[in-house]
Amino acid sequence: MIGSAKKQASSLKSSFNLIKKEIEQVEAILAKITDDFDPGVAPYVSYVCETEGKRIRPALAFLVGGAVAELNDNHLNLGAILELIHIASLVHDDIIDGAAERRKVPTANAKWGEGIAVLLGDALFSHAMKLSTDFDDLFLSRKISEAAKDVCQGEILQSQRRFDLTMTKKDYFKLIEMKTGALFGAATGLSAYISGASEEEVQELTKFGLNLGTAYQIYDDCLDMVGTEKQFGKTLGTDLEKGKLTLPLLYLLEESTASKRASLQKRILNQEPLDLPVLVGIVEYEGAITRALDYSVELIESCVNQANLLPNEKYSNALCSVCEYMKGLFLDLRNS
Repeated sequence: MIGSAKKQASSLKSSFNLIKKEIEQVEAILAKITDDFDPGVAPYVSYVCETEGKRIRPALAFLVGGAVAELNDNHLNLGAILELIHIASLVHDDIIDGAAERRKVPTANAKWGEGIAVLLGDALFSHAMKLSTDFDDLFLSRKISEAAKDVCQGEILQSQRRFDLTMTKKDYFKLIEMKTGALFGAATGLSAYISGASEEEVQELTKFGLNLGTAYQIYDDCLDMVGTEKQFGKTLGTDLEKGKLTLPLLYLLEESTASKRASLQKRILNQEPLDLPVLVGIVEYEGAITRALDYSVELIESCVNQANLLPNEKYSNALCSVCEYMKGLFLDLRNS
């Protein structure tokens, strides 16, 4: 268990050092993507692609691929394509949420307006699909397209369910499996496929990615409720404003007293702001956050157990370290 930010950062750095060359190659691919766009569009593409990110999805693809067998160019292409889809989804997410900042820089919609941002996200999605056709194996192209479709469908379904009191935890998990888990699952499952894993191993490692993505999204949903924009460098509190019923809020509705639940439900039905001062005044608020983060920790621990079974110890240990890093983030937020 990692309990400090310093240890977490050290662990993640060590894991990424193993795949430093591959990550740098993905950065080079993303930088060169602008050559495929009209000169009038290329600066927009460059702006969102060069914004510093963790590159978690490519990293997972490389670590899983290396843990199963040797890495090759198809792993690099997979990592770049999935990262491009992720960037496109972030551009659209920021529009939907009205976010003004991400990673401490203005979002595309804040910089150029929603119209250009929508089209920019569309262009990135389209180009990712074009790149996926470069694989000789049609299975990879199809699975990447399915993952991109799931991401978009998840966002649509989540938008439909805003301020919806009939939403259940089962509904929530389905949504985040689509909007976040799909790309994590594609990164781990398709990487294993490229490495020559059996059909059963591919299915298991796809599930590994889905669990990892689900855990990360739950953390992100909790962060939206308790984090600060100064600390994390992005617009927070949008889930509450937009009426998204995330896992911590669903737990809060489940655990609150009858009177507090009725008050919360009334606010949701009337689409009144569910701001932080309102929630902090509810006794069960902290317990709901803790319960959600504890569930994330359980998912991560199952991922660590699964990663330990992979054959190449050097890569599997690094994969475990990434999982432990994420687990440390969850625990630090829970204990803050």
